[in-house]
Order: sequence, then structure tokens, then C-alpha cells
Amino acid sequence: MFCGSYRPSDVEILLKPIEVDLMADLELKEALIQSGKRHYSEMLSPEQLPSERYLTLFHQAHEHNRAQLSADCLRLAQLLIEKHGPELTLVSLARAGTPIGAILRHLIARISGSWPGHYSVSIIRDRGIDTAALGEILARGHRPESIAFIDGWTGKGVISRELSKAIRQYNVSHGTSIDAGLNVLTDLAGSAALAASSEDYLISSSILNSTISGLVSRSILNEAILPGEYHGCVVFHQFAEHDLSRWFVDDVVAGAIACLENGKTPEVLELSRAEQAAISSAYMKEAMSRYGITDENLIKPGIGEATRVLLRRFPERVIVRDRGDLKVAHLLALAEEKAVQVDADASLPYNAVSIIRSARDA
Repeated sequence: MFCGSYRPSDVEILLKPIEVDLMADLELKEALIQSGKRHYSEMLSPEQLPSERYLTLFHQAHEHNRAQLSADCLRLAQLLIEKHGPELTLVSLARAGTPIGAILRHLIARISGSWPGHYSVSIIRDRGIDTAALGEILARGHRPESIAFIDGWTGKGVISRELSKAIRQYNVSHGTSIDAGLNVLTDLAGSAALAASSEDYLISSSILNSTISGLVSRSILNEAILPGEYHGCVVFHQFAEHDLSRWFVDDVVAGAIACLENGKTPEVLELSRAEQAAISSAYMKEAMSRYGITDENLIKPGIGEATRVLLRRFPERVIVRDRGDLKVAHLLALAEEKAVQVDADASLPYNAVSIIRSARDA
């Protein structure tokens, strides 16, 4: 059983650990992706441990957002139980969904008295979900109707649309009735099936890499993965002494349980998916026009997506709504470390957006 650095009881990660040649040249990587010569899932950049300054900002950000994060995890757990019943099978999308799924497993068990299964599987833009992993989950006896897909947030809704398309195809070809909806803590795109919030706040697991995701990289799908095998990943064993994966799960679970014990069970909020989708669509059109961008994949809205660009892509600029907001302090630090331009825009419908540099301009 592969669980990365998590406890085996928290998650089973259905990925194949492999060794790959890490690509340190981000400019070349961007050029290959944007030219269509290589798919982003075929390559992986090396990871580095966060600087002491950045790690301090992470802990400050986590403490600042812990109450909302814990309450939203509790709210999502309640929504999932109401929709699917206590006999759930949580299927987290690697890797951002994995820590959230591990937290939800504990909370669902606390509320319902029944421990749901929890697996982490790969989904890749333009290439779909790992059908080998999905088949394994069903082969273990989990009912198709019990499956709930988990992620941290939506940005533009790309992954929720990819999931919906992939699961519809899977259901048709396999005669199953798996719910194709994506369930998240915060839904910026108006594309989630269930969400606890639509606010662009800092989900602190989004601002670190493998050291808060079981020491596991994002998923890989290249020539090393044979037909019928799980999608791949790299395990960064060398970062073990700096790992925060179990700590993060335990800390957020403790915060959520404190809400329950204090009688502060969060209300389930009715969110306007149509309104969120309209905001997302309008911003993307405006941003593409303003920055002369023809590929919407170069625009990453929301704190989570903006951070991931700074951590592993080749950004042109970062836009924040308020430079003085604690939610974006880590972004300003990363941008300074990487000499990336930061613009302020008080009209921004998100707290942050990152723009990936076009390979034509590199």
C-alpha cells in the first residue's frame, strides 16, 4: 500500500512512484508546453524546500485562516453526508485534493460514526482521469454511487469540467453511475457540485508543495507509464524531516472538532453557482483582452492557482487586490525571491491572479 508520508489509515494513493529527469529550466519547459511539443504532465520541475522566511509566512497564514479552513472542512463533510449518506468513498484528486480528503475522512467518521474509504487518484487536463485507479476502487467493492470526488478549490473550472467529461465517458463505457461532480472547499468558478464557500481565501495547503502533500509530486503521465498502470509520481524522500503532511491534517481536524464540541456547527450556505460562473467568465475575457493573451491556460485566478504558478511555472506577473492583505503576503515574498512583477488592482474579483509568461515573449 502506497500512502506517501501519510498514515495508511488516512489515504491510499493510487499512483505509481517513478524516477524522472527533473527539468530545472522553467523557460524551456514553458516553451515546450506552449508550443505543444510536450504536455505539461510529461515533465516535472525539481522542488526545493521553502526558505525560512517563506515557511514563517506559511505558518502565519495557516494560523490566520485556520478557523475558516476548519469550519469549511466541517461544512463540506456535512454536505457530503447529506448527499451521499454515511457510506461514502472519498476519491481525492492528486495532489491538492489529498490533504482535504484526509481531513474529510476524519470528520465524516466523527459525524456519522462510519469511516469512509479514501483514495487519491490522478486527473490531468486534456488527458482525463486515471481509469486504472478508478477501476481498482470499484474492484474493491466500493459502490459507484458512493464515490465523491474531492479537491481543494476551483480556479477557472478546468478540472471540474475535465472530471465531468471523463466520468461521463467512463459511465457510458463501463455501465456505471458515478457522480461526476467535484466537491471542494471553495468554488471560485461556479463549477463545483458541492462547496463550503465561494470566497477566495487562503487554503494553506495550497502554498507548499510535496511537504504538505505526503512528499508526493503532482501526477505524471509520460512514456514511463505503461497501458493499464496508474499515473506516475515522484516521492521526495529527501524532504522527510521537513514534512508537514500529517501535522496539517491533524491540526485542521482538531480545529473542526472544536467547532463541533463548542456547538458551532457551521451553517450550510447556498451559493449561486451561476453568479460565480458569470464572474469567472467575465474576468477571463477582460484579462485576456487587457494582457493580450489568446490562451486562457496562461491566466490562473485565485490565491491557490496564483501560488502554484510562482512555485512551479514561469510567471510574467502577479496581480493582487490589496498588497497589504495578509492573504497575499506569501505571494509577495515569492515574487520578490523570483523577481516577478507585482501589480495591484482594487477591482480584481479575486485576491490574486498569476499570469504565465507566453513562450513567444520569453
